[in-house]
Amino acid sequence: MTTTPSSTPHLTSTTASDRTRSAQDQPRGEATKRARAASERALVLGGGGSTGNAWLIGVIAGLFDAGLDVTTADLTIGTSAGSTAAAQIAGASPTELLAGILAAAPKQRSGPVGSDRARVPMRSVASQLERRSKIIAAAGDAADMRRRMGAAALDMDAASDGSWQAQWRATVASRLPSQVWPERAVLIPAVDARTGEPVVFDRNSGVDLADAVAASCASGLPYGIGNNRYIDGGFRRNENADLAAGYERVLVLSPFGGRTLQPLDWGMQLAAQVDELRARGSRVEAILPDGNSEHMFGANAMDLSLRPPAARAGHQQGSALAEQLAEFWR
Repeated sequence: MTTTPSSTPHLTSTTASDRTRSAQDQPRGEATKRARAASERALVLGGGGSTGNAWLIGVIAGLFDAGLDVTTADLTIGTSAGSTAAAQIAGASPTELLAGILAAAPKQRSGPVGSDRARVPMRSVASQLERRSKIIAAAGDAADMRRRMGAAALDMDAASDGSWQAQWRATVASRLPSQVWPERAVLIPAVDARTGEPVVFDRNSGVDLADAVAASCASGLPYGIGNNRYIDGGFRRNENADLAAGYERVLVLSPFGGRTLQPLDWGMQLAAQVDELRARGSRVEAILPDGNSEHMFGANAMDLSLRPPAARAGHQQGSALAEQLAEFWR
């Protein structure tokens, strides 16, 4: 699979690659088993920050407006920003969600582009990326990396004043059209901060939808549910597409273009996930941002001023790819 975005809207598939995976990386748990009861079509929404969420909604809305409704998938897997999108499309139409992003466009900055105010989001993201890169470099494998990420998050939590939890939940809840788990199967991955073990929430997990999404999006401080603490589901894998194993058709939307910060031999990248799905008989297609919009992700992922253009770029791609995807999806 080619994970470098091209200059035009495109679908992409993957070919075999060699890798090894630890036992804890394997899809498992009652949530995954239940989701496979109806195993035809799975929609996978990867992480990608605030701009990634806008792009995901844009793509889905573009497909929808062109006559292809992917929100009817038998299974939706949403990770980090993708978990927010998964919950959003379960409670409102793609057209409504897109209109909301465009209507909420932040006012034009009064200061120069190079001002401190303009650089704050990028500085914050860059700091997080630097911290993650150091932890990854020190880790022996993916499981060790998750344990280290969890420990670092817990250390930051111990040094905080504890106010983040309530603020973060309120922020996440405000983004969801409905806080009720949908009837269709939705899986939301996170990682246990204390053990590094992957966790997959669904409507039968006894966890509120807003809490599941807040945990999956916890890329800095850990999010508490009961006595447990969780960090971003992207630390398992950014897309977690392998959780769709057994589904006949899997459509993956990856704002980060299938890339990973981890060593390729860890098998965390989207190409490895798609290889695994194909090996088990799934047909897989992936939509990645095109070359004209890739600057809106990565270090710029939390720049709210880029949400409208990211959504428009996604809508353009979705509209352009709907006809090509129709036979695959239907």
